Amino acid sequence: MKIPLKLLSVTAIVAFSLSASAQEQEMQYFRPDSKNGLNVFETTKNDSTPFTKMKVQVGGNFEMAFQGLRDQNSAVPLTEAPYKGNVNSLIPLINGFDLPMANLNIDAQLADGIRVDLTVYLASRHHEDTWVKGGYVQFDKLLFLHSNFINNIMKSVTIKAGQFDLDYGDQHFQRSDGGNTIYNPFIENYIMDEFATETGTEIYYHNKCGFFVMGGMTNGELDPTVIAATKIDSATHQPNNYDPAFHGKIGYDKQLSSDFRLRITASGYTDQSASGNTLFGGDRTGSHYFDVMSNQNIANGTTLSDANDYNPFSGRYNPGFTEQVQTFMGNLFLKYKGLQFFGTYEMAQGRTITEVTDRKATQYAADLVYRFPAHKENFWVGVRYNSVTATMFGDPNSVTIQREAASAGWFITKNIMMKAEYVNQIYLNYASTNILNGGRFDGYMLEASIGF
Repeated sequence: MKIPLKLLSVTAIVAFSLSASAQEQEMQYFRPDSKNGLNVFETTKNDSTPFTKMKVQVGGNFEMAFQGLRDQNSAVPLTEAPYKGNVNSLIPLINGFDLPMANLNIDAQLADGIRVDLTVYLASRHHEDTWVKGGYVQFDKLLFLHSNFINNIMKSVTIKAGQFDLDYGDQHFQRSDGGNTIYNPFIENYIMDEFATETGTEIYYHNKCGFFVMGGMTNGELDPTVIAATKIDSATHQPNNYDPAFHGKIGYDKQLSSDFRLRITASGYTDQSASGNTLFGGDRTGSHYFDVMSNQNIANGTTLSDANDYNPFSGRYNPGFTEQVQTFMGNLFLKYKGLQFFGTYEMAQGRTITEVTDRKATQYAADLVYRFPAHKENFWVGVRYNSVTATMFGDPNSVTIQREAASAGWFITKNIMMKAEYVNQIYLNYASTNILNGGRFDGYMLEASIGF
């Protein structure tokens, strides 16, 4: 069901939020959907919430944004059947409200140390009607086995199973996810957005010193299938196989003093054969920069009826490693009092089923955010630099996309947030016949967000 929210304003959202209230239930090993969830990565083994009975918490996220972006390019005019007109011209943009997005979150504490998470996309840019993101069960205790040996092991171990957001890298803990933008001090995610929900299991080992390690295995698919493959892999000349995907992470996360926290991690993901891997294209909600670098003639010629537009990931880059992918990410998080730094280095390679050799993509990102006043941190200012260099399908030359952004924000309460951003993004080394040749967009964004 489509949700007609375009006529609402940011002021109306804030007023509605102030009049509504939701009591957060105490959940074990849980990340809150509010300001209290900031800078929370994997849940820890801190057993600070006693279990009394089964609990169910129903919450949600809602965001609405006002966009003032403009774009330009220098691509040569080009016609392409069956579209009419220049397919390299850009849609004229005006200032206005974007389509709001909303999530529904259901969390249940089933037993001592056993929690279930379910997230539903109620409305988003990419899917205007309701879609299930995924759900999983997390075991931090296995008391039903009645084994002291197992109980001692589980003091350091966490098991997650179901359809969940892969714990590849740390960036996905900071990103906007449809209506949930509470954790992101900026409007959009990284240019190369690593986000996919796959079916599988992750097992964590936590050391009291701050070290942890995780190993995971999934089906490597956002949309799993039991139908045998019929396509031939161009590299192996064999029928395509749907091999399992593997990922892992090792890291150190420690509050070294009352003022200073250090976190450093290294992650990897590999999938040797898939029907359509979506590690860099698994977002079912879409970009928060609407319609930038998009063409109206192609949009008019599409057969999509439910999508908000034909290009829901505008402003992002997907390397298209759908058949095979191997990737590594390193992250550094430092927080000294109200000043925090989050850095990312990523190196990925892969190919489609019709390619015989791998292509490569490299991403760098750095976020510097200052939150104030001391001990409350209800306000912030921040800057971001993000760069991707990659080789595209069918083109031996590398292209580069660079983004600079500056943001400022205010947590009115722990559940209500408002933020503003100025962004400038440029596209380099694209062929003259590509719509992104000489491409650039810049301007401002305003957003109100609720999480409870």
